[in-house]
Amino acid sequence: MALVPLNLLVSHNGKSKRQHVTCVHKCGNACSKPVPNKSDNEYFGDIAKAMSRRSILQAGGVAVLAVGAGSALAACSNNSTPAPTTSSSAAPAQPPAGMNFASVAPNSEDAVVTADGYQQGVVISWGDPILPDAPKFDVTKQTGASQRGQFGFNNDFAGLLPIPGRSGHYLLVTNFEYATPQFMFPGYKAGAPTRDQFDVEIASMGMGVVEVERTPEGGLRPVMGRYNRRITADSPFTLTGPAAGTDFVKTQADPEGRTVLGTIANCAGGVTPWGTVLSGEENFHSYFGAAEGSPAPNPVDADRHDRYGVALEPSELLWETFDPRFDLAETPNEVNRFGYIVELNPWDPDSTPVKHSAMGRFKHEGANIYVTDDGTVVAYTGDDERFDYMYKFVSSRKMQPGTDAAAMANNLAILDEGTLYVAKLSSDIPAGEIDGSGKLPAKGSFAGTGTWIPLLRSGPDGQSESLVDGITAQEVAVFTRMAADKAGATKMDRPEDFEANPKTGKVYVALTNNSKRGADGEAPVDAANPRNDNKSGQVLEITDNHAGTDFTWDLLLVCGDPAAADTYYGGFDKTKVSPISCPDNLAFDSHGNLWISTDGNALDSNDGLFAVALDGPNRGETKQFLTVPLGAETCGPVITDDLVTVCVQHPGENDENSLDSPQSRWPEGGNGTARPSVVAVWKSGGQIGV
Repeated sequence: MALVPLNLLVSHNGKSKRQHVTCVHKCGNACSKPVPNKSDNEYFGDIAKAMSRRSILQAGGVAVLAVGAGSALAACSNNSTPAPTTSSSAAPAQPPAGMNFASVAPNSEDAVVTADGYQQGVVISWGDPILPDAPKFDVTKQTGASQRGQFGFNNDFAGLLPIPGRSGHYLLVTNFEYATPQFMFPGYKAGAPTRDQFDVEIASMGMGVVEVERTPEGGLRPVMGRYNRRITADSPFTLTGPAAGTDFVKTQADPEGRTVLGTIANCAGGVTPWGTVLSGEENFHSYFGAAEGSPAPNPVDADRHDRYGVALEPSELLWETFDPRFDLAETPNEVNRFGYIVELNPWDPDSTPVKHSAMGRFKHEGANIYVTDDGTVVAYTGDDERFDYMYKFVSSRKMQPGTDAAAMANNLAILDEGTLYVAKLSSDIPAGEIDGSGKLPAKGSFAGTGTWIPLLRSGPDGQSESLVDGITAQEVAVFTRMAADKAGATKMDRPEDFEANPKTGKVYVALTNNSKRGADGEAPVDAANPRNDNKSGQVLEITDNHAGTDFTWDLLLVCGDPAAADTYYGGFDKTKVSPISCPDNLAFDSHGNLWISTDGNALDSNDGLFAVALDGPNRGETKQFLTVPLGAETCGPVITDDLVTVCVQHPGENDENSLDSPQSRWPEGGNGTARPSVVAVWKSGGQIGV
C-alpha cells in the first residue's frame, strides 16, 4: 500500500489510543494515578547551570562533567554521532536493503494489513491447544484446567528459536501479559468475579513454549511437540541472587524465601545467546490488594508500596478474595516476590524457571543481552513507568560457547553474578534551547553523554555488596527503585524495550510516552526528553562502553506527526516517512535496520510495525510494514530474512465494548471471538524488504 501524503492524514487529538479498560488491566491505570517517583534527582537544567557556575564549559574547548563517584564524561562533541543530515536534504532514491517495500498507509481496519506483495497467516491464538490433553477452545466452556494446556491470553513477547537438526522447525516462546475478563468471559460482571473465572485468569497468564513448523506456503503452524509447555501464574520458580532467603521475601507458605509460585504481568523479553528466554515482570502491583479498612503498613513499608504503585485497596480482578497470597494485609511479602527478570530454559520441559534478583526489582519491560569480545555479558533493561530509569547488568562470569552441560551450567548462572547499574544522562546543549516544544537545538540534534552508576554487586551463592550508601544489598535487590533514586538516576519517559544492534553494538531504547512531562510538580524537559506533555515518545540511541560506565547518546526519533514541528526523524526528509507514535518493542534485521512495534498510536491510526534506517543518508527513514486490527497493540516482533512475526495483543479492546458486544471479530471473522494471536508475514519466493 502507498503511504498517505501528509496533507491527507486524518486529523488527530494528540492523545494515545490506548483505552481506559486496557490501562486498568495492563498497568493498573497508572496514568490516572500519582507518579510513583517523587525523588528530587538533578535535572539537565540544574546540571548545566552548575557547570556554568564552575566555569566547566569552556568556549571551543572540551567539556568534562563529573557525575557519580569519580566518573568523568567526555563532551558529546568528541564521541557522539555527528549531526545527521537535515530534513531539507534530498532523500536517496533507493531504500536500504531490508526496507524495499511500499509503506502501509495509516488505517483503522479490523485486520492485519501488510505491505503489498506479502502474505500473512495466524500462527496460533488464545485457547488453541498446545498440550495433548487440552480441549479445543470454546469461549463458553472455559476452565482453569483447560487453559493450562492451551495458548494463553494477551501474548506480548515472542522468541523464535531454531530447533537444531530440524530445518523449518522452531520453538515459539511467548509470554502472556494480563487478563481482561470482560473480553474473556460471556456475561462477565465487574466487581463480582467467580472462582472459575479466577482459575482461568491465573492459568491464562505466564509463558508458553510451542513447537512450530514452516508451512508449504511459507507461514508457520503449531506442532504438538515434546518441548511444548505452559508456565502459569502459580507455576514454581526459583528465586536467586541477593533477595533470595531474605526476610523481605519469606512467607508462611515459603519460609525459606526461595520458591515463588508464578509469574505475572510479563511484558517484553529477550533470547539469550545460550538459548534461554528472558521475560520481564512489569505491572505486577495491580494483582495485589486488600479489603477496605485493612490496617495500614508501617511508614517504611508504606513508602516502599508507594514507590511501586502498590495500594492497600481492593484490586480490579479481586484475586485476593480467592488466594490469600495476593492479599497485602494477610501476606505482605508476596508482592516483593514479583518484579524480576525471569529466565526459562525452553529446551528442558522439566526445568524450573528462575527469577534473577541480582538484576533488580522494578517494572521490567524485558531484558536483552549483548556479549563483548571477551565474553562479558551485558543485559539491558528498562523500568516502564513515567519518570523511571534505564539499567544494565554487567556479568562477572564470562559466557562459554556451546550447549554441553558445563557450558550451560556456567551460562545459567551468569545473570546472578555481576554489577547492576542505573543510567544518568547529561548534555552540553544550553538549557534555554530545550524549552519543551521539541524544537531542535542549534547543533541540529538532541545529543549528550552519560554514566552508569553502580548500585549492587552480586557474587556466587547470593553474596552481595551494596554500592549505595545507607542501603543494604538486600534492600537494593528488592527495592531497586529507591536505591536508584538515591543514586541520582535520570528520569525518563517510560523506558520500554532496550536492545543492542548485533551489527554495530549501538543500543536503542523505546521511550513510549509521558503525558506528565513538564506538568506542575513533575520533572521538566531535558535534552533526552525534550517535549512537554509527550504523547508520542522517542527512540534513544546509545553508543555504550558496554562493560564500562561511560556512554554517549542521541535521539534517533522524536515520534509523532511528521508535519508537526516537534518531531524529528534522524534528520531524514519528514515528507517521506511513515508517521510513527508510541514506540514499544524493538528488533533488528540482518541488514542492521531497526524495527519498532507501537502501543497506543496517538495519530488516529491502528498500531503497527515499522522499519527504520540507522546509517548513511537514509538515517531516520521510517516505513510502516504492517498494521494490526482495531483496538490491538503490536508486540514482540521477530524479524528474519524470510519471515516476520508479531504478537497481536488485545484486539477489539475498547471502553464501549466487551465479549458480548465486540468491536472486533479478528481473527475468526463472522460471529467469532476476538482472540490475541501470533501472526506470520512472508513473501512467496523472496526475502523481507529485498
